[in-house]
Order: sequence, then C-alpha cells, then structure tokens
Amino acid sequence: MNDKALYARILGVVEPWYVEDVSIDFQAGTITIKVDHKPGAGFRCPDCDREGVIHDHRIRRWRHLDTCQLQTIIEANVPRVSCSDHGVHTAGVGWAEKNSHFTALFEGLVISWLNEASIAAVAERLSLSWDEVDTIRGRAVARGMSRRKAALVESICIDETSFQKRHEYVTVLTDGTGDRVIDVLDDRGQEALTKFLKAMPENHRKSIKAFTMDMWDPYICAVRNVFDNWQRIICFDRFHVAQHFGKAVDKTRAMENRELLKEHGESVLAGTKFGWLRNASLIDNRTRPSFMELARSALKTARAWAIKETAAQLWNYVSRTCAQKEWEKLLGWIRRCRLESVMKVGNTIKTYLWGILNAIEMKVTNAKAEAINGRIQWIKKMACGFRNRARFREAILFHLGGLDLMPKGTQLSHH
Repeated sequence: MNDKALYARILGVVEPWYVEDVSIDFQAGTITIKVDHKPGAGFRCPDCDREGVIHDHRIRRWRHLDTCQLQTIIEANVPRVSCSDHGVHTAGVGWAEKNSHFTALFEGLVISWLNEASIAAVAERLSLSWDEVDTIRGRAVARGMSRRKAALVESICIDETSFQKRHEYVTVLTDGTGDRVIDVLDDRGQEALTKFLKAMPENHRKSIKAFTMDMWDPYICAVRNVFDNWQRIICFDRFHVAQHFGKAVDKTRAMENRELLKEHGESVLAGTKFGWLRNASLIDNRTRPSFMELARSALKTARAWAIKETAAQLWNYVSRTCAQKEWEKLLGWIRRCRLESVMKVGNTIKTYLWGILNAIEMKVTNAKAEAINGRIQWIKKMACGFRNRARFREAILFHLGGLDLMPKGTQLSHH
C-alpha cells in the first residue's frame, strides 16, 4: 500500500474525493495531504442541499491530528457552488465543519483536552493560539446547545455567582432534578430572567412545579410576572436561609466580643467564630465540651446560636400546618430576643415565610445548584478568572451543560 492509499484509508476518503499527493517537510515539521475531487463530480448548496453548479474553486487548509509527531495538514481544492436561491457558497466537506480551519477529529481532541485543562494549557500543548482554542470551544457549545432536546423540567434552581471580584454577577439556572446547567443569564436582575421564562414554550412552563431560590426580589418578581401560581411554586432554599441566620450569629459574636474586650480586656469569644457557624446536627457535640459550655451560658451569642439551631430543625416537618405553627413560634422568640442582627433576619423570614413553607412542603432545595456552584468556582480558578459574561457562560455550559459537544461524523464524504 502506497502513502496515498494509506492516508486515504486513515482519513476515510471516499468518492468523489481522493488523495492526490502526500508531502513531508521535515524542516517545518509538517505533512501535507493534498485532496481533490474527480472531474465532473456534482456538489450541493450547503444552505438548501439542492444540486448546484460549480462556480470556481478555492484552496483551503485544515489542521489534522499529528502523524508521527509531525503536524498534519489537509489541503483541498474545494468548489464553490452557485445556487439560484442562495448565491455562491463554498461546498461542504466531510472532514470538517463549516467555517472551521480544523478537522472534526482534531476539534474532538481539543474538546477532550479542554475537559481537563485550561484554554492556555491546551493551546500551548497543541501549538495553537489562545483564540483558536477559544473558537473551538465556542463552536462546541453552540453545537451542543443546538442539539439539546427541550426536555420538560419539573424544578428549576435559580442561583447567582460572580465572575469578577467587582460584584459582577450572572444567574445560573440548574435542573433541580438533574445534574446540568440549563442556561446562564446576564447579571442577576429581573429583566433577564423574565425574558428567559417568557421564551419558554407553554407546555414547559406548565410542567414546572417549583422554583428554588434565595429571597431575592428581582428573581421573585420575574417568576411573578410570568406565572399566575407564583405563590405556590416559589420555594426559598434552606441553605440560603441558614446563611442569613449564620451571618446574624456572627455579627452578634463580633459585637459581643468587642464589648467584652473593651470591658474586661479579654473575651471568652476569641477564636470561637467557626464553632458558632457549624451545624450542630452534623456534629457530635460531646467532642467539643468547651464550646457547649459557652453555648449554655448567658452570652448574647449563645442565644443567637440557639435560635439558629432551632431554625435548622424546622425544615424536617412534613405537615405545612405544623411547620407554620413552629416557624411562627420561632418568630415570636426572635421578636423578644433583643438581638438586633437576629431580629432583622426575623423580619425577613416573616415576609417570606410563605416560600419557606412551600420548600418544606415540596421537599426541594438548591443542593444540586450549590454543588454545581462549587464546580463553577473550579472553572474560574482553572481559567484564572473571566473578563466578560459571554466567555463565563460559555465555559459553564461547556463543562456543566450536559451537552453533546463533539463534531458529527469524521468521514470524508461527498454531500
């Protein structure tokens, strides 16, 4: 078997294409495979797939997988087809997608490596520019989004995440019953989410039984603008509610710590910050007797901590009526506690209690969204940050969108 026949087999060249020549340039470190089509072959318009007339030819080149550590280039004399409806366009080729300078197999290699490494690392390893790798990733995400089947979703988790240190945010929509990001929206405002929800097909909107979110008014208003039953389907996530209580406890501790230092020159609260913030239900408190002694004391922080831990237990109810009764009892305790930070949280809880009760009744949380948010932080760290929302969105969907990213068919064929 000669070199032409060998590469024809390796590349899967089929009629009317054939390998015309194979040349090696050791000094440049390249192998160039020249491909042409047989005279008289017919080609179709890439837009309407109707038989067209060959207008002229253009030489095009594609980077292929390396051969024996030599960069392999496919060079083809590609016809441009004249169509009565769409004008003159370059005919499609089977080994690469439209407007790409890389073969489908090479793009597949880049996509596989991008799952494990940053754009910069992949570019350096494959002797590509940063922009070339970024373009391949962008094309992969666009391809995956176009292939994604519009599945009905019963629960959507709505969360925010920052992509820059200057409080620049995006809204991440996660399938509450699956493990994928549905989409990433600009900022965390009402307009972007409202637009997304209104664009959903009606049968998809009807299938949604729950939205889980933080107690963030723009998100609430967006759902209220689109769904008539918004007061029954909005659920406030227990982890975000717990964060509010945790911050109140920490503020109480910090203030009381300063008071004790000022009055006595020392404080029993020094170095105890994380002990108060840990979830006591997940810890054997017998292993921390000194902390529990503080927790049973008359400290203001101990009272705030007791309220926080009580709130954590109220998510275990099955009956909405019983849960409401216990939450209202807790709100009464908060009103009497005389702890400013805790009382502010109590006012917030009172306002949004209906959404907390929805979450308890439907047993939904943002747990999957929080797990995905952790993976998003890994994506940011691997990329050393992002300069704009578009690239951040693209990276999230690439890694977490559950998309079919690979180019279709790698066989050389005549269309």
